[in-house]
Amino acid sequence: MKRLAVFASGNGTNFLALAEHFQTSTHGAEIAALVCDQPGAPVIAKAARFGIPAHVFNYRDYPTKKAAEQAILAALPPVDLVVLAGFMRIIGPTLLAAFPRRIVNLHPALLPAFPGRTGIADAYAYGVKITGVTVHYVDAGIDTGEIIAQEPVRILPGMTEPELEQAIHATEHRLLPATIEQLITKG
Repeated sequence: MKRLAVFASGNGTNFLALAEHFQTSTHGAEIAALVCDQPGAPVIAKAARFGIPAHVFNYRDYPTKKAAEQAILAALPPVDLVVLAGFMRIIGPTLLAAFPRRIVNLHPALLPAFPGRTGIADAYAYGVKITGVTVHYVDAGIDTGEIIAQEPVRILPGMTEPELEQAIHATEHRLLPATIEQLITKG
């Protein structure tokens, strides 16, 4: 049984998709911990519903990003894979060194197009007809790691940005658990 740590910052809809997918042992993995950088974020309550330990690290409580990442490593149980599911921080060298090629991120655009925090809004404003979702390995850059999986989302005529956001999230909720399962079962 592989063990996952999920890092999230906000509402936790992608965390919920993962928790629901991996709640039975038939998928070969379990979520061993949630790491959150926002005290009071709704994702913490979602983890509690599943009995998943939540570790909250307010980066403002640490003198440096390295110190915060060292604290995360000290608190984290042994895990095989780290999944960033709406974690709104750039991963630093401390975590990258601890989990080489074992940190996976979810991005709401078809990388390499529209990297960064505002991928959905950027794609919509640019006027592309197709955007999508990317799952990729994390490296030292911003959304520059090797792509593992992508799924397109068509922007239909007359579609509003909130409607596009909803379509992107529905795709994320399917693609992320399926990709993580494939990684843990097939390598």
